[in-house]
Amino acid sequence: MKALSRVYLFLIFLFLYAPIAVLIVFSFNASTTMSRSVWSGFSFRWYSILFQDQMLLDALRNTMLIAATAAIVSTVLGTAAAIGIFGMKKWTKRVVMNVTNLPMVNPDIVTGVSLMLLFTFAARILGGSLGMFSLVLAHITFCLPYVILSILPKLGQMNPNLFEAAQDLGCNPLSAFFRVVLPEIFPGIVTGMIMAFTLSIDDFVISYFTSGTTQTLPIFIYSMTRKRVSPEINALSTLLFGTIIVLLLLINLRNSKDKKPSRAPQMEV
Repeated sequence: MKALSRVYLFLIFLFLYAPIAVLIVFSFNASTTMSRSVWSGFSFRWYSILFQDQMLLDALRNTMLIAATAAIVSTVLGTAAAIGIFGMKKWTKRVVMNVTNLPMVNPDIVTGVSLMLLFTFAARILGGSLGMFSLVLAHITFCLPYVILSILPKLGQMNPNLFEAAQDLGCNPLSAFFRVVLPEIFPGIVTGMIMAFTLSIDDFVISYFTSGTTQTLPIFIYSMTRKRVSPEINALSTLLFGTIIVLLLLINLRNSKDKKPSRAPQMEV
């Protein structure tokens, strides 16, 4: 029975990751077309062509700028929101959490269309058009709930008396927050920021509806697939996959360090 379960698990992982493995292997293929799945020799040709594509570099710059801005802003707002939610009464907290979780369970296409209508209406009144600013606002919108959910468990693990104890020892509320509360919830803040950054890089549906004339990497990849597909997309997908893997490893390493039991300090008599 144990051998059968291992075979079943192996087949599941093979089904999930075999296409990605093939994509990575053929990103180093010297073939000039994707229509022939024939190995023509090892080459970094498509990576070289990839970084000579100015439109791709512009899309990469836009993606990194949007992801970094959305991650930082959503982390700051999410930290403040998580602290406020944690201090609410039980029934109020439940209602607010349901509202917070709504963007995560809502279909991306519904969120994208609704944000497009909102930004288009605002642009008509205030002037302007959809672009980088609307993309950043849209990414903050769907990243914020993930940051809140990353920080709330750390607040629950913290000793509730630490904040008051710090004030009794002479700290003002602001100093007590930065000296006591912030170090306790910092792992959750880092996890939320990395998760927001990852989600922002990966998003296509919401970005497609709120981008205007601004291109991000997912939109650029989609535009490539609508035309003749070049092996260049294999190299680009491999780099994106590698970036996501590195960020996930950082999150797991951070979580594993947090789970290590800390030795209680011995009191000197």
